[in-house]
Amino acid sequence: MRNSKVKTWLVCLVTMIAVQAAYSQTTITNPILTGFYPDPSIVKVGPDYYLVNSTFSYFPGLPVMHSKDLKNWKQIGNVIDRPSQMDFMGERITRGLFAPAISYYKGVFYVTCTDIDHDGNFVVTATNPAGPWSNPVKIPQVRGIDPSIYFDEEEDKAYIIYNSDAPDYKPLYSGHRTIRMYEFDYKTLKVKGEEKQLVNGGVDLSKKPVWIEGPHIFKRNNWYYLYAAEGGTSVNHSEVILRSKSIWGPYVPYEGNPILTQRDLPADRKHPITSAGHAQFVEGPDGKMYSIFLAVRPYEGDFYNTGRETFIAPVEWIGDWPMIEHGEKALPYTYNTQIKEVKQKGALPHSGNFQYTMLFDKGLDLSMLFMRTVDSSSFSVSKKKGLTLKLKPETISELGNPSFIGKRQQHLYSVAETELDFTANSPAEKAGLVAFQDERHFYFIARTKNNEGKDVIQLLKSKPKEKSMEVLAEFPLGPKTGKVGLRIKSEGDAYSFYYTTDSKKWIVLKEKEDGKFLSTKVAGGFTGSLYGMYATSSGEKAGGEASFRYLKYSGNDPMYK
Repeated sequence: MRNSKVKTWLVCLVTMIAVQAAYSQTTITNPILTGFYPDPSIVKVGPDYYLVNSTFSYFPGLPVMHSKDLKNWKQIGNVIDRPSQMDFMGERITRGLFAPAISYYKGVFYVTCTDIDHDGNFVVTATNPAGPWSNPVKIPQVRGIDPSIYFDEEEDKAYIIYNSDAPDYKPLYSGHRTIRMYEFDYKTLKVKGEEKQLVNGGVDLSKKPVWIEGPHIFKRNNWYYLYAAEGGTSVNHSEVILRSKSIWGPYVPYEGNPILTQRDLPADRKHPITSAGHAQFVEGPDGKMYSIFLAVRPYEGDFYNTGRETFIAPVEWIGDWPMIEHGEKALPYTYNTQIKEVKQKGALPHSGNFQYTMLFDKGLDLSMLFMRTVDSSSFSVSKKKGLTLKLKPETISELGNPSFIGKRQQHLYSVAETELDFTANSPAEKAGLVAFQDERHFYFIARTKNNEGKDVIQLLKSKPKEKSMEVLAEFPLGPKTGKVGLRIKSEGDAYSFYYTTDSKKWIVLKEKEDGKFLSTKVAGGFTGSLYGMYATSSGEKAGGEASFRYLKYSGNDPMYK
């Protein structure tokens, strides 16, 4: 009998150790996707998580990220990766694709999204989230933005919920919007029945709430919960929630709203996280609920260059209502969880401070971005040369497809560096490295010829009111100068530019240029800055090419030290 008890105790002990090993403590660092990864939407399929973000007029569009632990993420594809699906020619960088939402039902993945200027709301499908994804199917009856699909498994029905105009198109104030819904036939990808308004204005119309958007629905304990962003995507951003016993409402707001915000905290707090909202809930590997949402990391006030990023926080239940952070406490940069860490083989890092080097010998990483579409004839990759761009007449000041390939700036304090093999034949021919926010806000460190026909390194700055650039600095190169190294360094609101001709000694071209010029607040719009490799003949007939041996990146933000 005694041996039997000992044996039972040992079995229990081994089981406890196994459980602790399976769910050992893992620290998750915010943002989980640093840099320009706004408007996150997430779905869990078995043990796997898939997440998508807005990309506006960059191509390919809507990256698909994969994780098994909510910490380590790897890009496995892009939803819009063929020009035959969609391109954004003629659109400003900050237009294009707004706020995708991903869902899954009966073996099929669905992504809904809004092409803000042309195709309106659409849905695409895939049986493999890595792709290929179908061509977009327009949903013209869904008028507005931010559509998402809710599947009611018990009823085998689907619904599409979205932001739309004020009742009768008569807003009571600026920012007055509604949340509306159709039943959705997930087999034919068409709406069914009549549209119904679920929310007018927000949780309390008398307080004139603005920009109710990014809606989602989930079901728990026979309640349908409708939650959405409110207050706009800037410093007044928040998340609110309502619920109903019927999918069609009426929806009653939570008295403790908002369930997520940072808008009332002291502006001078150290390393602030601001503009939190546009959330979606998901069950973690530990069985607890988490929220994925967007927020920003400003270096001063509302100034940030890295765009809106993807954050995570646990969801706590207060009775029958979920709460992320009401706004009394600052969102932290780290969470300790009982989730087993699962690293992604071959993935680029995405959180905390990190560095990497892209050699391009095996092609372009899925995270690389073109402007508006892809022209496969304009670039090539090889082990010997790295990335070679053909010079094109198009420029990054225009609304076409220049010879540009970029990677997100992911830290406030960062360094981007490349080695350039290029010789210009005229002042119009330029190639180099760009710190790019939009068509009117960028810095360009380039190798070119000056008006005297001499080889030079120039630092150029865009003129916001013109499709042109001004020269901020110029250094001559020797007649036998071969490859040159180019470097851009960001330090919050200051950018510095360097070059080298011997790969050893870096020479200052210009230091401490105005970084706020590249901020979302100054430029407007919704994107973040990119570091881009760029080659142009500035409107003239082109024939040359420029090779970039590598792109090296490192980030060293103070909140992670």
